[in-house]
This record gives sequence, C-alpha cells and structure tokens, in this order.
Amino acid sequence: MRILVTGGAGLLGTRLIQSLLDTQPTIDGRPITAIMSLDIGPCPIGDGRVESVIGDISDPRVVESALGPDTAVVCHLAAIVSAEAEADFERGMQVNFDATRVLLDACRRLAKAPRFLFASSLAVFGPATVEPLAENIAPMPQSSYGTQKAIGELLVNDYSRRGFIDGRVCRLPTIVVRPGRPNQAASSFASSIIREPLNGEEAICPVASDLPLWLSSPRIAVSNLIHALTLPADRLGDWRTFNLPGLTVTVSEMLDALERKAGAEARARVRFEPDAAIEPIVTSWPGGLEVKRSLALGFGADRNFDDVITAFVDDEATAGRTQG
Repeated sequence: MRILVTGGAGLLGTRLIQSLLDTQPTIDGRPITAIMSLDIGPCPIGDGRVESVIGDISDPRVVESALGPDTAVVCHLAAIVSAEAEADFERGMQVNFDATRVLLDACRRLAKAPRFLFASSLAVFGPATVEPLAENIAPMPQSSYGTQKAIGELLVNDYSRRGFIDGRVCRLPTIVVRPGRPNQAASSFASSIIREPLNGEEAICPVASDLPLWLSSPRIAVSNLIHALTLPADRLGDWRTFNLPGLTVTVSEMLDALERKAGAEARARVRFEPDAAIEPIVTSWPGGLEVKRSLALGFGADRNFDDVITAFVDDEATAGRTQG
C-alpha cells in the first residue's frame, strides 16, 4: 500500500510517517509498503520506504507527480498556519483552500477512491458561550485560517458522499509542546511558554493567564490520526468530521504544571505581554470541545498537562540520544 503525506517535513507529518513505519498498521487489511512526502522541503526520515517530492502543493503538476496512480491513502496535513494565513490572505487561500481542492480533484481521478485524511482545527469554531462546545454545532470561524479549514471540511464530506474519496476529517486541538523554535501559528506561544523555560530561556505569553486552551500532545495527536485512518468506513456514518479529544487547560494551569516539573525559576522566565495581532485570533477559539462521539470510536486523550510536559521532555531526550 502506498501512502501520500502532505506536509511530510513538518512536525506532525514527520511523526505520523515515523509512527506508520514503526507500528505498521493495516488499512483495510493491507500493509504499508511505501510513503511519499510532499512538502516544500524533504522529509527528514532516513528510510528506504520514504520518498520526498519537494514543491508547491497548490501546483497540480506537483500533486500529480506525488500522488501517482497507485496511492491508496492520502494524509493531507499541509497548511499555512493561523497567524500567517491572517497576515497573508492570498497565500492562505492558495495553500489552505486551492491546494486542498487540487488534491481532492487529483484523488477523484484515481481508478479507486483513496482513503483521505484531512487535518482540520478547532479554529473552525468561534468563541464558545458554553464549554465544552457541542459536537453538532455549526462552525463559525473568526479567522481566515478557520474559514479555510471549514471549507476543506465541507469539501471532504461532499467528495466522500459522492464516492470520490473515503474521507475522515480530524479537528485537531492546539498541539503542545512542539519542539524547535516558534513558528507563525497564533498558538505558537502555548509551546514556547513551556519549551523555552525548560531550556533556561525567557518566553513571552501574549494572552491573559486565565485564557482556557484546548490542547493535545503530539504523541496523542499522531496516535489519533492513525486511528482515524484505520477505522472502517461503515463505522463513520454520513458525517466524516470528528473533534479529536484534548485537554482544557488555562495558561495559569499550564504554568502550574511547568513549576511542578522544573521549579519556580522556570515559571519566572515567562513574561506576559499582550499582542494585538495574536490575542484576537486565539481568544476566538473555544477552550473545550465535546468529544463523546470520538471517544466512543476509540480515539484517545492525554490524562493531564503534567503528562504532556513529561512526554515532551522524554521525546527531546530520545531525540538527543538519536542525534548524538
């Protein structure tokens, strides 16, 4: 079985590919034989089963060369992140909307409808008046990124209804703690306020300490994406969109967990400075989603935020040993 992963050079893409190689799940009873990464850079995984196509995902020629006629599964993770999509409307539409349509139409032309996983976001919702936000509530995005993701959700569901693809839409919580340096996501601070203090560096928090966030660790997020891929189509029903489980944690509670892990001096490295560009985006997202349907289908959740920090520290230590 051949799988295409867009955004295969990014955090979730790389971890998804590595986990697929390590766990070798069967999809419709078939094993994975090859994985193609499509991104603006090469996938960093050194494995003979992984190939990279480097190019613009909104270019139909690039998509066709990466997809090939024998691709059975597509994992569409590539996206322009929230703050960048807000700052550059044209680029956000090109990557988050146009490229999704290009990819779906390329899948529609395949001889057999592929299984299609679309990574969406809690940003499709507006701020919740009651939390957790009910699973059957309609999206009301308050950002261009959220709007582009909501359009993608509807397209995946309609292409599935027509039999062009076997779609699954996973609305991801904010992923924390991400390794590396901050990116252009509006939620990037949620990782920075943990990651940087653990590394002995200062971090800036652009939102209020009592703001609730809906979070998931990279480990659980990747595990849930693979679970979505392996679910039989007859268990999904007509609506192929799922709120993935997460944790509702305020910024203050995140810093409490940081202090328990690394002491008061680590917490003191976080400085609060409101950001007029970031704050309106992040506060437009709900702080919690109802996930009864997802849990009933076997999706998993982090137990608490202390475990999220511990998982990050363990993963960084493992990465350090591997690189050394």
